[in-house]
Amino acid sequence: MASLKVYLEPAALRMLALGFSAGLPLLLVLGTLSFRLREAGVDLATIGYLSWVGLAYAFKWAWAPLVDRLPLPLLTRLLGRRRSWLLASQLAIVAGLAGMAWFDPQVDRTVVALCALGVAFASATQDIALDAFRIESAEARRQGALAATYQAGYRLAMIWAGAGVFWIAAQAEAPGLAGYQHAAWRTAYLAMAASMAVGVLTVLFSPEPLRRELPPARDAAQWLRETVVEPFADFLRRYGTHAVLVLALIAVYRISDVVMGIMANPFYADMGYTKAEVANITKVFGVAMTLLGTFVGGVLALRLGVMRVMMLGAVLSAASNLLFAWLASRGHDVRSLVLVISADNLSSGIASAAFIAYLSGLTNVNYSATQYALFSSMMLLLPKWLAGFSGTFVEHFGYANFFTSTAALGAPVLLLVWLASRMQAVREPAMAADMSLRP
Repeated sequence: MASLKVYLEPAALRMLALGFSAGLPLLLVLGTLSFRLREAGVDLATIGYLSWVGLAYAFKWAWAPLVDRLPLPLLTRLLGRRRSWLLASQLAIVAGLAGMAWFDPQVDRTVVALCALGVAFASATQDIALDAFRIESAEARRQGALAATYQAGYRLAMIWAGAGVFWIAAQAEAPGLAGYQHAAWRTAYLAMAASMAVGVLTVLFSPEPLRRELPPARDAAQWLRETVVEPFADFLRRYGTHAVLVLALIAVYRISDVVMGIMANPFYADMGYTKAEVANITKVFGVAMTLLGTFVGGVLALRLGVMRVMMLGAVLSAASNLLFAWLASRGHDVRSLVLVISADNLSSGIASAAFIAYLSGLTNVNYSATQYALFSSMMLLLPKWLAGFSGTFVEHFGYANFFTSTAALGAPVLLLVWLASRMQAVREPAMAADMSLRP
């Protein structure tokens, strides 16, 4: 029991609240928004293109050095370097969500899209500042507890932003009126904006972490080299010609899930599922199945090895998309939806656990934060870009063909995992031999 007390320490409880603040915006600009837009009568092609706002998360490494080093006028002097960036990004998220609430996508579609883009950019900035805040808030032996409470808060926020917003919108609907009701969605999104108070108050009442003085760069060229170029150069030096294979695997491993996911909520709307059904089955039950899959994937990775579980995750992720193609032929069938969500989210959790372990093993401890940010961003870049065309594909070929095609996207992933496994089998003995020869 004594070891569990670490989760009740102030730093851990702060990370629970800040994890909630970090997890809240993601679904509100992607999955939840796509359902709202479809209910508002927005065409699938436009919904697909609007998913490109999520590319902000794929490029956050580009301005991470600015968040790390650049002070904000007045705020940094009052709150410190980390808290000032956290507060500024959180207030920007609140403003963006309020804008998404106020403007009607049936009338002001462009304004809603710009507000969503602002939320995504501010959310990615909050992620950068929060990672630094977490790392600097406690010594190394307590980082595991901080990461665990952060993830718990993040998942709770995903349930609230995924299911809670549907519950609120459903309760706020005027009785007897069918179709899209902007006032109900406005109430729901304003409630989400108000929920960011959890993070804002936590930042205001938290102490600034012990400041780490960063040696100033002699010039802009040195700063660019040390911040961006050297982490990439280190990776290329260590992996040589195999780096191309590794980067290709990173770029496409989650492609089936990401591309399919953009059209999932419009699919539910078109199949006639109610807000309550989507909230309870895909958001609450689905998140629980993802967590179960993550636990199973972690255990299997320890017993079977990361590469074997990555292969299993790739197979399951692609196969579960075929279940969505089957579901498209069933119409409004709640039992079938539960079955498909169970398989899909369990598969996603297994794949995610193995992939995170794989990415972590690629990093050099001297550049772990930067390299991991670069790898995780690269993981989203191609899938998010391709997902932007998903609505156009569905409009031309239908949902069943779309889900089948996303499953086919997983075929090259299997080949890359197999090649990476062979590469790793060759590299590990060579590296062990090299270490044994060192004095």
